Amino acid sequence: MRIISGKFKGRTLVSFKADHIRPTMDRVKETLFNKWMGYVEDAKTLDLFAGTGNLGLEALSRGAMHVTFVEKNAKSVDIIRKNVELLKITKNEHVVIPKDVFSFIKTYQGEGFDIIFIDPPFTEKLADDVMTALASSQCFHQNTLIAIEAIKQEKIETEYGDLICYDKQDYGDKSLSLFSKKAID
Repeated sequence: MRIISGKFKGRTLVSFKADHIRPTMDRVKETLFNKWMGYVEDAKTLDLFAGTGNLGLEALSRGAMHVTFVEKNAKSVDIIRKNVELLKITKNEHVVIPKDVFSFIKTYQGEGFDIIFIDPPFTEKLADDVMTALASSQCFHQNTLIAIEAIKQEKIETEYGDLICYDKQDYGDKSLSLFSKKAID
C-alpha cells in the first residue's frame, strides 16, 4: 500500500493482514482523488473506519489541511500512528481518535468537515447504518463531499436525509458511492 500522488508520492505505508482491513485499491483511490482534485487542498477531512489511515494520508499528501482519523481497533490505531510518524505529519495536521465510529458521529459537536471518507469493514455491512447516522449528525456542512466504499451487494440508498448520491461506480466486488448535500457538477 502506497501514497499515489502529492508530497508523499511513492511512499509505502505500514500495514498488516487482518480480516477487518481491506485497503482501498490504488485505482479506486486515484479515481476518487481525480474527481475531487479541486476540493482536497486545504480541506478539513474525516477518515471513518480509518484502518491504516490510507485515505486520510493520501488527502494530506495532496494538500488537505487536517485529517481526523476515527478507528476503534487498537492494532489499526497503532498502524495509523506509525504511518503518521513515518511521513512526519505534524500534530497540527492530524488527530487520531480511538473510538467507535457511530459513537463519534453521534457525539461530534464541531464544525462540519469538507471531505468525509468512509470505508467500513466489509464483513460487517455497516454502510447503510453509517450513512443514516451521518445524515442526522453535525459532521457535514453545505459543501461536504462524502465517499463510501462497500461491497457491491451491500444496500446503499441514493438519499440519506439531505445527503444525495451523485455518483456510484463498481470496482470488482466493491462499489464507491459519492454523496454531497447538494448535487455537484
